[in-house]
Amino acid sequence: MVQCEMCGAETSSPKTIKVEGAKLDVCSNCTSFGTEVKQPGSSSSTSTKYSTSSGSGSGSGSASSGSGGTGGRSSGSSGSRRRDMFDDMDEIVTDYDDRIRRAREGKDLSQSDLANELNEKASLIRKLERGDTLPSDSVQQKLENFLDISLSGGGGTADDTDWDGGKSSGSYTLGDVVKRKD
Repeated sequence: MVQCEMCGAETSSPKTIKVEGAKLDVCSNCTSFGTEVKQPGSSSSTSTKYSTSSGSGSGSGSASSGSGGTGGRSSGSSGSRRRDMFDDMDEIVTDYDDRIRRAREGKDLSQSDLANELNEKASLIRKLERGDTLPSDSVQQKLENFLDISLSGGGGTADDTDWDGGKSSGSYTLGDVVKRKD
């Protein structure tokens, strides 16, 4: 028995569908959420632009089953997530606008005075203090140095922990993550 990747139900004959570019093995109840994909082994007599020999049909079949096995292993090991460039970046604090305003007022500066000191436009300072725009890295650096404040919240927060999903088996389905709009 295989688990439906959409709703999590056990099914003995999953169908492969494509939902917004992603191929999912789903139960018969969830097939209406996407378009059914034909299995590569079922149309081995027809050749495509990319097929080179009759052996490629069996090769692509084994490649798809191999990638399915790899996907199962990676979803089971949720503790070792691959690092990317965003892990090393500092996040800006949510109250950056209040911090900038309080620090500017603490130095008895107007918005235009602060803009002149930083060599920036006064309209940018207004937008930052209203929370309408986020500071670029260079503006953030200038603000932190001149006003002696910190606008970085660090790489991670308590809310930044890996999502558990609430399943004891450790495997997740699309239904665990997505909320439908009906």
